[in-house]
Amino acid sequence: MRAAVASELLGTPRSLAAVLGLVAAMFAIAVAYYAPTADSIPPALWPLYADSAVAVALGGLVLASLAPAVRRGEGLTGAPTSRALAYLHTLAFVWLVQFGLWPVVSLNLAVEAYLAAPDAWIYYWGVLGTHLCFVGLALLFPAFGRTTRGALALSAALAAGNVAVDYGLGYHPPLLYDPGPVLAGATLAIAAGAVWLAARSFQRPDGAAE
Repeated sequence: MRAAVASELLGTPRSLAAVLGLVAAMFAIAVAYYAPTADSIPPALWPLYADSAVAVALGGLVLASLAPAVRRGEGLTGAPTSRALAYLHTLAFVWLVQFGLWPVVSLNLAVEAYLAAPDAWIYYWGVLGTHLCFVGLALLFPAFGRTTRGALALSAALAAGNVAVDYGLGYHPPLLYDPGPVLAGATLAIAAGAVWLAARSFQRPDGAAE
């Protein structure tokens, strides 16, 4: 099922270009969302602050890596594999799943404030809808991607570091309320679940299931 859907959406030049275009649009929207507050964040921490933008950028890199094989007519069966790509596939998967699901928790912890906002259709429904697309995109990656123990360990460490930066140092994404330990704990749990799902979903570079 996963392979069939991935092949349909990513296996031809036209369909891959369409998905890349959608990803580029989501990246532009994410950058526009974080840009007004970026000046208050140390530049070295921007990759951990602009969570959604980084997740989409990683996903775009994964898709771009498919382009040569797809242009040659090989579809996803010709997708390249390497240790470096295994790290990219895994980190992109974890980031897309983590920050695709994060708004489901973060917005609903203050759902009244978001639904009462003048632009609720954007800042609540729009955010939830677009971020759930992150998860859908990530779930396609195991159809052609690989992972390694090192890639899983790095993704877990970076995800934990992201939580520490966001909630320990206060550099979390803009919200309509001050997040507390509940959101921090939920974010860490989502991150752990994303790493676990990556371990269960991807094959190893030699083709053996994790």
